[in-house]
Amino acid sequence: MDSREDVVDGVTMRWLEYGEGLPVVLLHGIPTSPDLWRHVIGEGVAGRCLAWEMVGYGSSIPAGRNRDLSIRRQADYLESWLVHLRIDRAVLAGHDLGGGIGQIVAVRRPEICAGLFLTNAVGYDSWPLPSMKAMRPAGGLVRHLPDAVFKQMFRSFITRGHDDPARAKESFAKHWAAYEACGGADAFLRQIGFLDARDTLALRDDLPKLRKRARLVWGDADEFQEIKYGERFARDLQAPLHRIRGGRHFTPEDHPEIIARELNLLIEQIAAEPVSHL
Repeated sequence: MDSREDVVDGVTMRWLEYGEGLPVVLLHGIPTSPDLWRHVIGEGVAGRCLAWEMVGYGSSIPAGRNRDLSIRRQADYLESWLVHLRIDRAVLAGHDLGGGIGQIVAVRRPEICAGLFLTNAVGYDSWPLPSMKAMRPAGGLVRHLPDAVFKQMFRSFITRGHDDPARAKESFAKHWAAYEACGGADAFLRQIGFLDARDTLALRDDLPKLRKRARLVWGDADEFQEIKYGERFARDLQAPLHRIRGGRHFTPEDHPEIIARELNLLIEQIAAEPVSHL
């Protein structure tokens, strides 16, 4: 995988890129980065994989200071980046907040969306988590927590979202590094301050009208994004839903082989259809 960066409309944007063919834009959530998709890409996704980093997350935490980090605005950043790379058609694959971004772009710019893939994604009124809502009024206290205390909170959050203990340990090391280097609790609080379910509630009447190929994979033991939301997406998008029995939230890390397989099935379906510009 190549790590790349460029300045787009005055914002430094970063992404991982690997492979050739139909662009597959991989979108992460909170509190992760494009590295969330590292094992999925390694499983052999049949396309040009571009794992985009949200502004204000991962290595781009510094670029997010004094910027709007809402997923509605992230969709704007993503569209600008796609134009910059001259990508006019792509599969949008999202986990957690990344799934919300993918939904927004698919509804706003259906000609860009060749297909939509969601795994344990935010949607409707499924988010923010109660624990994150509770941190907002206590922001001043959380911001001044000793690094060791916030680090333990972060570790606990990551661990709760994994059903594979070894992958949970690896995930913590991978994603904690960015917070440790770029502000810790302060960076995390800045991110959660922009979480707003109205960004996805605004799409509830549009998703059933999308008329795009879609596919869903859901860990059915996820405490953060319950399986009932995956089932609702499946109905609205008229899409197949693959349940990972006992799977938790971070499916791209715990079950990359399933994610890659289902993503490739979607890519095969898209490749077999005439290109529509609707």
